[in-house]
Amino acid sequence: MNPDRTLPWDWFPGRVPENVTVHPEAYLETTYSFQMFRSDAVDAIHIGRGSSIYLGVMFDLGEQARVKIGNYVLMNGAPIICDREITVGDYSLISWNVVLMDTPRLPVDPQQRRLALERAATQIPRRVGAAVAANRIRIGTNVWIGFDCCVLPGVTIGDGAVIGARSVVVTDVPSFSVAVGNPARVIRQLEPCVLPPTTPAPTM
Repeated sequence: MNPDRTLPWDWFPGRVPENVTVHPEAYLETTYSFQMFRSDAVDAIHIGRGSSIYLGVMFDLGEQARVKIGNYVLMNGAPIICDREITVGDYSLISWNVVLMDTPRLPVDPQQRRLALERAATQIPRRVGAAVAANRIRIGTNVWIGFDCCVLPGVTIGDGAVIGARSVVVTDVPSFSVAVGNPARVIRQLEPCVLPPTTPAPTM
């Protein structure tokens, strides 16, 4: 990252927000990922050592939202809709079009939704939202989430778990298990293993 918080390879003329921390050994493909970013929180986004954040990842963060991405995480084309907190553990793989959302942003009641949509039509830029609760998402270490999955508010995915492609995760997934479907159900247990800690940074 350049001193002015631009990216030397970026095709988009944006900057990394001041309250976003990107480890020097992480890769962030484009500042376009922050087009929906509105958080005023201190350290609103932390991207750890060796992590890769590719095109299509969108940080749609509300005013006090926080996202923590661990070390050696790979994310590709994943919208992150966050009004509270989303944590992704070390060595996790978040595949194409995975949606992580700790808030639905809109109420279930159709009349309230209608009013929210009418309000959005008067705003620049147009944003849809209402006063609905957010519930944090926690994704453990060494988790693999297949493409086109949706992880909904309040979910915890344990260490070493695998989520099959196009699954909708509405309840917690235990560590070292495979969950698939809509709603996602555990179909298999994996052999638990002791995962080594993150490799320490080399000394200069």
